[in-house]
Amino acid sequence: MAIIKDNVLFQLISGSLGNQITIYQRNGQTIVAKKRGRSKKKPTRKQLDARMMMAEAAAYAKAILKDPEIKAYYQSLAGPGQNAYNMAIKDAYKAPEVQNIAVVDTTVVVTAKDEFRVAEVEVRVVDSAGVILERGKAVLGRNGVDWYYKVGSLPAGGVICVLVVDLPGNETLREFRLE
Repeated sequence: MAIIKDNVLFQLISGSLGNQITIYQRNGQTIVAKKRGRSKKKPTRKQLDARMMMAEAAAYAKAILKDPEIKAYYQSLAGPGQNAYNMAIKDAYKAPEVQNIAVVDTTVVVTAKDEFRVAEVEVRVVDSAGVILERGKAVLGRNGVDWYYKVGSLPAGGVICVLVVDLPGNETLREFRLE
């Protein structure tokens, strides 16, 4: 691959020359590269999974960018040479993180983080027998990272299940055992 600078001949040219080279522009630069062809090898399971994930991310990006508010949000995060579509695909690839779960009196405090935005946090209180006693949506705190949920009861030996969801619908489930 070669990057061409200040060459009048190549400034307005793009495309392929036979089966030899491809000329294209990217971020204001003219690039000349060997023409790539399709691989003759059978794709591996990992490659097929990556293709499927990319297809799902692209479908998400196309659908979500029809909403002007979300498109403007993703565009505001784009850097040089990027656009809202690129940011939406990047967001679809990574699930949110649950950094911490704490119980303060009768409030469950969940610290959740995503590279873009956490859409919602659901909290479930399960007793030791596995019966869901209560469930509900947590409320985002002022700091933009902590989510709060007020519980009715905290059964000894029970579990608090926290489900964090981001804009593309990626989910992270984490459990906190009550002592």
